[in-house]
Amino acid sequence: MCGITGILGAGDADVLRRMTARIAHRGPDDEAFLIQAERGVYLGFRRLAFLDIEGGRQPMTTLDGRLSIVFNGEIYNFAELRRELEQLGAVFATDHSDTEVLLHGWRHWGKDLPNRLNGMWAFALVDREQGQVFFSRDRFGKKPLFFYPGKRAFVFASELTALREHPDVPTAPDERALRKYFAYGYVPAPLTLLRGVSKLPAGHSLTLDLATLEHRIERYWHYVPDPGEVRDENQCVEEFRALLDAAVARRLVADVPIGCFLSGGIDSSAVTALAVKHAGAERIKAFSIGFEEASFDETRYARLVAEHVGADHRIETLSVQRALDILPDLAARLDEPIADSSILPTYLLCEHARHFVTGALGGDGADELLAGYDPFRALRYARWYEKFVPKPMHRGMSLAISRLPVSHQYMSLDFRLKRTLRGLDHRPALWLPVWMAPLAPSELDELFSAPVDLDDVYSEAIDAWDSCPSGDPVDRTIAFYIRLYLQDDILVKVDRASMLHSLEVRAPFLDIELVEFLRRLPSRMKLRGTQTKWILRQSVRSLLPKEILERSKQGFAVPVGRWFKDGLLAPDDASIPINPAFWRKRLDEHRNGRSDQRLYLWSKWMLASMRHPPSLG
Repeated sequence: MCGITGILGAGDADVLRRMTARIAHRGPDDEAFLIQAERGVYLGFRRLAFLDIEGGRQPMTTLDGRLSIVFNGEIYNFAELRRELEQLGAVFATDHSDTEVLLHGWRHWGKDLPNRLNGMWAFALVDREQGQVFFSRDRFGKKPLFFYPGKRAFVFASELTALREHPDVPTAPDERALRKYFAYGYVPAPLTLLRGVSKLPAGHSLTLDLATLEHRIERYWHYVPDPGEVRDENQCVEEFRALLDAAVARRLVADVPIGCFLSGGIDSSAVTALAVKHAGAERIKAFSIGFEEASFDETRYARLVAEHVGADHRIETLSVQRALDILPDLAARLDEPIADSSILPTYLLCEHARHFVTGALGGDGADELLAGYDPFRALRYARWYEKFVPKPMHRGMSLAISRLPVSHQYMSLDFRLKRTLRGLDHRPALWLPVWMAPLAPSELDELFSAPVDLDDVYSEAIDAWDSCPSGDPVDRTIAFYIRLYLQDDILVKVDRASMLHSLEVRAPFLDIELVEFLRRLPSRMKLRGTQTKWILRQSVRSLLPKEILERSKQGFAVPVGRWFKDGLLAPDDASIPINPAFWRKRLDEHRNGRSDQRLYLWSKWMLASMRHPPSLG
């Protein structure tokens, strides 16, 4: 795992060095540059060495000088691709570098290269013969890539903090992106909070002409549910287990120590059990974070799994004071705000693990691919409700439910009921984003002191729902989660939290062979009745305790609702002067127990606590 930077066109070596220094945390093992001013090529690189420690240095250039690359990520099928390329005549200079596979792969396969990769990546590959630079980002957006297409230079980097070091990069806020931030709790790709600066979306490539600096973006992959013919369920369960087993094995290939995150949920437990099976209990360490507040703590289950599979288990308990002490520094170091409070325990989990290992396996992607979230179970009731409950009755029920006492426990009943009914005010394409939003649509109007166009603010969610070829609401919900929540929330959270500690995190559930298998399964093999992740539970029955197989999902959350209520998180209405009266009103309602505003308060607090918040007002 690494950090990459670059200036293409009118460059400046000192600016490049400042950009690269900004992301030193992403690669503490090495720093290197490729500067060819006469060609307008300036590449910077920070390395976290994982494979081929001696031979895998970057920027890497082919022996004939035609191709150069800076690459952030890991290619898990690099050994198979290398053998194939050698048969095509490629001569490799390194022993087992996945970076060199990309260079030779481009020479033989060109723009089809990303379709052949199984891994996570963001790279920029310079082809001097063709006079172009080819950028690519992995299918799910696990590795970040920001860019600014200026008139004098095309500037790119792994983080916005690095991009900001270039004097041409604008600092003016993108107000549309800001509205979407308070609507989703994250900024959806390709937008960023800086006007004119973009993220390359997941599953996309970008080709830049070095002579003109013109670029074009193309999508090479996206998740499309395609349930096929009815198959034998037992056979599907066995195939799923074999694919997950292979995915875990691929991600254990490393020249440095590697472990597993273990929450006690079925996803991380399955990954840990399979990792121990492949690497042995003496090699695999499992890491957990505990919480002082009981309703947020899962360590009892994590201990049960660790004892069952024999993993060397390390737990760190999060105290309220430690969390509050760390929060300001964490928020300040983020390049974009994220209204997902689980970034705090994720950050601390990564810090804890980094004392022992350089990389860790996690369970990311399972909830999205296997219908693991609570809204999946709510779908059947929502469809029935929409069909049979008249609008006047709905308004009455919403009013009655709004008067339920506020609880700040994890996923309390009042929180779920209020959220669900709020979503049902709108058409099905908006159910999910409104259920999950920091603010209701009417509150967005009030925050920005003007009507907000819901079709615009939720355009990505509407497109994900409406463009899904399957009419099954479970399939459509999976498509929404993968396109938006996974890419722009979950994977951003894990990338930033891990890279701030120079830790690489790998996600077996996002193995492309496993994903291609899952997208062709009918939804009943994922959600059966009220049981989520049905096929996963069936496939690991022999590996995990019954208590783990049967427990409901618990998210990786922290009690920020109570922290705001008790005044432990101090308000700040000066840094981001967007309707400060709205902030104070919502904070007062929350502290007095009249409403639960935890998601909005957190999203606003995180935005205001950034080191470089957008210049608003």
